Amino acid sequence: MKIILLGSPGTGKGTQANLISKKFNIPNICTSAILRNSFKRYSSSNIKNNIDNGILVKDNIVMSLIKERIKKKDCLKGFVLDGFPRNLSQAKLFEKLKININHIIELFLPKEKIISRLTTGRMIHKSSGRTYHIKFNPPIKEKIDDITGEKLSYRKDDNIKIINKRLKEYFSKFKEIKYFYMKKKINYLTINSEESPNNVNKKIIKKIFKKSYCLKK
Repeated sequence: MKIILLGSPGTGKGTQANLISKKFNIPNICTSAILRNSFKRYSSSNIKNNIDNGILVKDNIVMSLIKERIKKKDCLKGFVLDGFPRNLSQAKLFEKLKININHIIELFLPKEKIISRLTTGRMIHKSSGRTYHIKFNPPIKEKIDDITGEKLSYRKDDNIKIINKRLKEYFSKFKEIKYFYMKKKINYLTINSEESPNNVNKKIIKKIFKKSYCLKK
């Protein structure tokens, strides 16, 4: 089960990636977490500054990290890619790896709801990329990661100026990515993520199994 999970910031990609990962027992490959864990390795590339200011990291760095990650043993049975590719160039470079992607899932929300989510209580577990929200997806213990027990933090780029910049950047690239994949023979799902994370996940799983069943028949 190899899945690409697309969607603008604030649509719940991180939460759904974790739920999908648990459902199918495949690793969640969070691009932002991989990049944040590579700050020291690529210190000269100023990755941290780019992320904090809503600027995309260079394609060659992102691809190098993704290729390295999917070669690990835990990816043999599949994976869910959270937040990658982020532009057409990355999509084409990834295609050259000749990996058979089974499903592409696009999460979407109206812009005003995206901004509301991002500016009112989103928290992150930095090392894994797991995201939480005070209202929509709260941790079991306040400001504590459910898995590790470590403290959660607020993202520096979750302010209205950077959010608008990130959304503008995302939507300027997304149409090309969507058109590129919709021409392929890949199951492309579009899911409205306004409901609770569990309800959204049920929709995703239902559509995945429905499509897989149709293909087997």
